[in-house]
Amino acid sequence: MPFINLPGFFKEIPMGIVVHSYQSRWNAKVQSQKYPGFNNAIDLIVHCHQVGGGGVQVTVKGWTEDFAKKVRDKREKLGLYLEGSIEVPGKAADVPLFEQEVVRAKEAGAMILRTVTSAGRRYEVFHSGLEVQEFKKKAFASLELAEPVLRKHKVKLAVENHKDWRADELANALRQLNTEWIGVTLDFGNSISLMEDPMNVIETLIPFTFSTHVKDIGLEEYTDGFLMSEVPLGKGFLDLPKIVALCRQHNPLIHFNLEMITRDPLKIPCLRNDYWASFEGVSGRELARTLRMVKQNKYEPHLPGVSHLSQEERLAVEEENVLESLRYSKVRLGMNG
Repeated sequence: MPFINLPGFFKEIPMGIVVHSYQSRWNAKVQSQKYPGFNNAIDLIVHCHQVGGGGVQVTVKGWTEDFAKKVRDKREKLGLYLEGSIEVPGKAADVPLFEQEVVRAKEAGAMILRTVTSAGRRYEVFHSGLEVQEFKKKAFASLELAEPVLRKHKVKLAVENHKDWRADELANALRQLNTEWIGVTLDFGNSISLMEDPMNVIETLIPFTFSTHVKDIGLEEYTDGFLMSEVPLGKGFLDLPKIVALCRQHNPLIHFNLEMITRDPLKIPCLRNDYWASFEGVSGRELARTLRMVKQNKYEPHLPGVSHLSQEERLAVEEENVLESLRYSKVRLGMNG
């Protein structure tokens, strides 16, 4: 599907980079001359500018006022956008720290903050429907605590579909919150792990979307279900031009943030009984559709892994995966700046 540029329809900004795309270099414990680690957001911003990224999405935890100003100055000098990544308050006593981090992020230029509301993947951390209900209750309470701070400072919070909420669950929670300050970080592929069709997820969550995690996905069968990996953009099976076009229709100024995590494939054990302990109302038809999707879109010859690589080799693969994805975003998605 060719990219069509409609004059005046959106502002072209090169694809940005999520800090998780550099999980091996972020606060790296191993020294490398060719791929030096990033100690802070400024290091990440500088590198992303060097490789042609349009901005970054990075954690704002622990920023001082002085550091936030340094981030702002570097970001403005290089012409990059900034989105923050932040933890929501778990209880009322956490609100002052949350507000401080919102203020620091805004000072640096971030008007959108990505967050997650769970500690991990649904099928790994929850073992009953009751635990899921408790998670939803606590997450909703946290977002209610955050909302007055966001409204006060006019900063938007974007909850990621982080292999925890199914799309309709997250959409229902946001409707119940009913605030312009809390929406979605739309991850293009995460929800496949929850037996969801990726285009249905996009269509369900796009009305609430403030930000994105752009990725392509490779799939492969294994004994207990299927394997799932982020792969360089254009190498997986997602219809990225269509998804990006839908995002632009919803919000012509939306940022597209690359989350190309270089790691071993994730195991989605959907054929094991314990996988289903945290799901209610998900039909066998959805399981069958997902397994059919896996079979029809098998990554050839096999999904790549990194655990067998040396640290230097892993760093090299990580960098090339990011660069390959950025090239695709310019050529196929029109993100030329």
